[in-house]
Order: sequence, then C-alpha cells, then structure tokens
Amino acid sequence: MKQSFQFISHSDVRQAFNSLKVCVIIPTYNNASTIEAIINDVLHFTSNVIVVNDGSTDATENIIAGVDGITVVSYKSNAGKGFALRSGFKKAIALGFDHAITIDSDGQHFAKDLPVFIQKLQEEGEALIMGARNMDTADNVRGKSSFGNKFSNFWYKVETGIELPDTQTGFRLYPLKPISKMKFFTRKYEFEIEIIVRTAWRHVPV
Repeated sequence: MKQSFQFISHSDVRQAFNSLKVCVIIPTYNNASTIEAIINDVLHFTSNVIVVNDGSTDATENIIAGVDGITVVSYKSNAGKGFALRSGFKKAIALGFDHAITIDSDGQHFAKDLPVFIQKLQEEGEALIMGARNMDTADNVRGKSSFGNKFSNFWYKVETGIELPDTQTGFRLYPLKPISKMKFFTRKYEFEIEIIVRTAWRHVPV
C-alpha cells in the first residue's frame, strides 16, 4: 500500500534526503550568472550536492570553488550534458547515494520543488520520477522546442509503451542502483532520452 507523507519543516526534508540517501546533481556549463543562486537554493534543503563543471570557460569554476559544503566534479574540456550527468552519477554512486535528483543550472527549475520529489519517492519506492513543464504556457518551450518534446514523447512511447507529458525535462529523480548496471552510448543532450528508455527497459517504474 502506498503511503502519504507531509513535510512540516525543512529539517524533515533534510532528514529524508539523508535517510533515503538522495543527492542533488547540478550539471553546469557557462552558467556564471545563475549557478551560485541555484546551489544556495538547493543547500536550503540538503547538503548532499554534487556540482559537475562541464568545462566552463566563464567564471563558473571560480564561483563553485567559493561555495562550501558541496562536492565538485570538474574537467577542462566541454564534453556535453550527457557526459556531465554520467560523471555526476558515477560520483554519487561512489559516495554511497541510492538516488539522485538532477536540476539544471540555468534557473528554469526551482529548488522549492525538491520536497515534491522526496515525497513521491517515499510514496512510490524505487522509481524514476519525472518533473513536467507546463508546455502550454512556458515561454521557453514554445515553437521548435515544443515540437521537439512532442516528437520525443511519441518516440519514447513507441520504445517503452509508456506515455509521458515531458520526456525532455531535466528535473528528475533517478534510482542509481539500476543505472550503475547500465551501459550508455550518448554524451550530449540525447543522453536524457537514452537513460529513461533504458531505465524503462529494466522495468523500473516511471
């Protein structure tokens, strides 16, 4: 039977992050104008933070270095978001985490929604939990982006039989144990569709 949880304080959320072994992975590339605020917003809920600097050439590296209490994975050459996420997962697994929430560093995701992922994890158990943007009103998903998402949703359903409203969202909670056993082939943005297809093929609930 599914259970329902209601958080009453930030300390409840922080405790749940630790007891469930959940971290937050923030991949970033040249997001100097937003990265510090994103990290600080996430730190309000948990100190289990892994920032992956994907070869930034602006002030991102220096900004990250000035934030205490986080884990940083950094390399010099930009390798793509998929590679950054894979690097983040590898570090999270090495640190003993069982789950990872990924959040973009450009400000389009809000750390205030992190408790929703934790609550859903407590209700559903081991699962891939996907955020979903409002595709009808969000300015950043109109036109070409909206069409691309619809095509991606269609292709995902063909491959898995699962219907999702937003397969291109980067705001997700991943179960790390099944991911640790997978082999991936993509390194850029296409990784985000590859990983949810392969997760579904392993019969992980979505």
